[in-house]
Amino acid sequence: MPEIGYQADPGVVTWGTLLAWVAEKNPDMQWPNSLDVFDRMRREDPQVKSVIRAVTLPILRTDWVLDGSGCRPEVVEHVAKDLGIAIKGQPFTAPRRRKGRFSFKDFLRLALLELVYGHSVFEQVYAIDALGLAHVHKLAWRPPRTIAEFEVAKDGGLVSIKQHGVAVGADVRIPVDRLVVFVNEREGANWVGESLLRAAYKMFVLKDRVLRIQALTAERNGLGLPVVTSAPPPEGDDFDAAVAWLDEQIKRGEQIAKEARAGDAAGVSLPHDADLKFVGVTGKLPDTDQAIRYYDEQIARAVLANFLNLGGNNSKGSYALSDVLGGFFTDSLNTVAEHIADVVDQHVIEDLVDLNWGPEEPAPRLVPAPIGERQQVTAEVIKALIEAGALVVDEPLRAFVRDRWGLPVEDLTTAAAEQPSAEEAAA
Repeated sequence: MPEIGYQADPGVVTWGTLLAWVAEKNPDMQWPNSLDVFDRMRREDPQVKSVIRAVTLPILRTDWVLDGSGCRPEVVEHVAKDLGIAIKGQPFTAPRRRKGRFSFKDFLRLALLELVYGHSVFEQVYAIDALGLAHVHKLAWRPPRTIAEFEVAKDGGLVSIKQHGVAVGADVRIPVDRLVVFVNEREGANWVGESLLRAAYKMFVLKDRVLRIQALTAERNGLGLPVVTSAPPPEGDDFDAAVAWLDEQIKRGEQIAKEARAGDAAGVSLPHDADLKFVGVTGKLPDTDQAIRYYDEQIARAVLANFLNLGGNNSKGSYALSDVLGGFFTDSLNTVAEHIADVVDQHVIEDLVDLNWGPEEPAPRLVPAPIGERQQVTAEVIKALIEAGALVVDEPLRAFVRDRWGLPVEDLTTAAAEQPSAEEAAA
């Protein structure tokens, strides 16, 4: 039974129709103007930069493995080798050469740019080996600035994208079966997505204005203003002569005030009853620090990273509050990681399996390790696990312990000589 309604207007898809679906009223936040704004935010503001790093770095650092439950070993090994990631439950074997191979970490870093721009698009590029099997040669990133159009179907699904051509009329069209598209918080046919920085934009603008006021306040009032008071005119002069004398003294005093500097050889010579002094601000200057801290708090709150503002001179909170806020934040990171894994499963791994073995072949899944749930490995923990029987002291465990605490590499010849005989072990 076909659909009756629609998510996208079946007519011609333009940036105007996309903006209508997004319902964005701020001209600065409308595509493609928003690209310049988001780039400026993440490059100029330290708080925005720290927020982005707080979101992306834990996802980049966590372990990503391939779960091959219910799949044939050769299929799992083929996918794991192409993506360069480990198979769950098996030790990772690094490739002998990395030059020219697909880098999953670099791909993941670019995929997380969907949080900045709202979307991140890749084109699948394959290579065929001598046996006729397809391999992932690269997932080529297509920068948001190069995208000219999203072609969307009536049901809201993506049909293709069109990139700006180098020459006039030479636009490049890439169909959806060659694309891997990451969209942050997509609603309906809105393939532009919503940036993680959208909610922080207003606070960024207001903070930038206050910072400019603060810099201007310090520049105008930080050093004081040199003021020169001239001496009274000589007695006995008529009015016109006195006025001319005072005008000359004012000009000379203005020059002295402009050239007043501090230093080892600095000094000034003034006539009798003349005066030079530096006058500071007599009133109270506005407290811009409090406003800036408030805007920083709101920027961090936009991504649930409130704990970034704890620990300052005027912060309020405790370690318990930090743990509570950090729990919400790590839950959001795990959700983002699962979203990335879902897109890779559907449009990278399953497409690779379909090309080589057909759509009926079971495909492995990409699984990120839970962020924030890894326990610290200590000597006491290892001892307790060995005593409980959960760990066996073997060569891999000894190698891990030595590497963990920076101990010398084990000499296998000495270790074999010190191993007890079968009779001694039985005794």
